Amino acid sequence: MKKHLPDFLDYINLERGYSKHTVSNYKRDLDQFFDFVKGALIDRDRVSQYMKKMTDQGFAPASIMRKLATLKSFFHYLLSDGKIENDPTADLKLPKIGMRLPKALTMNDVKKLLITPRKSLRDRAILELLYASGLRASELIGLKLGDINFEASFVKCFGKGGKERIVPIGQVAKDVLRKYIETERAEQINAGPVPEAMFLDRNGTALSRQALWDIIKKYVKKSGLKSKTTTHTLRHSFATHLLENGADLRTVQEMLGHANIATTQVYTAVSRERLKKVYRQAHPRA
Repeated sequence: MKKHLPDFLDYINLERGYSKHTVSNYKRDLDQFFDFVKGALIDRDRVSQYMKKMTDQGFAPASIMRKLATLKSFFHYLLSDGKIENDPTADLKLPKIGMRLPKALTMNDVKKLLITPRKSLRDRAILELLYASGLRASELIGLKLGDINFEASFVKCFGKGGKERIVPIGQVAKDVLRKYIETERAEQINAGPVPEAMFLDRNGTALSRQALWDIIKKYVKKSGLKSKTTTHTLRHSFATHLLENGADLRTVQEMLGHANIATTQVYTAVSRERLKKVYRQAHPRA
């Protein structure tokens, strides 16, 4: 499992937008765990033994819980990505210390971000599609030309574990995508074979996850947004704004590709928090 560590660290850095400090902490915790198991079979008992060793060595309860949270994140990633069949930490519970709500942009901030790319149709198409569909970063860079159905207004993507799903997209995203394909993308392609990837880099090859992350950072900075914004922030914004405008939870679950509706329910809490914030700001006796 240790061979998947670099992919996991890239995922939390580039797709989830974790800081370098946090990524470093995750790496240190996972390196300590792999030093403990020394190549042995990793199962629930082995993880429990590791937790017990931390206790015996006098680690603070908060540190032990952080290390367990790191392991749970790592194994959940491997399970979701189809790299393992069973999560050895699945029934190991963390204490309830308050739910961490996903951050979503306001609709005004989304609009501000989407209009920032003025010279690159590709970059504008990327931002429009991320917000229009709620795709993960890995799903977006994996898109092929044939995955967009302009007639039916759908995009086909392959999510975690290679599971296919179909997500509707709006007219604005479609228009920008079509224009990008017919002009800017077409001009990149030489006499050689036409690449299958939807989004290309300057060399005419498929856009990488790092390049996508750099694109997002560039336009977040240009747009003047103060909050930290990643591809996952646009995914959170997609889900939150759908629910705020009347979409039902099951439909949003299907569009996000969540296996469990409990994962989607966190967005209802985000909406409630926004309602309370608006109430406190607007009501004279709040």
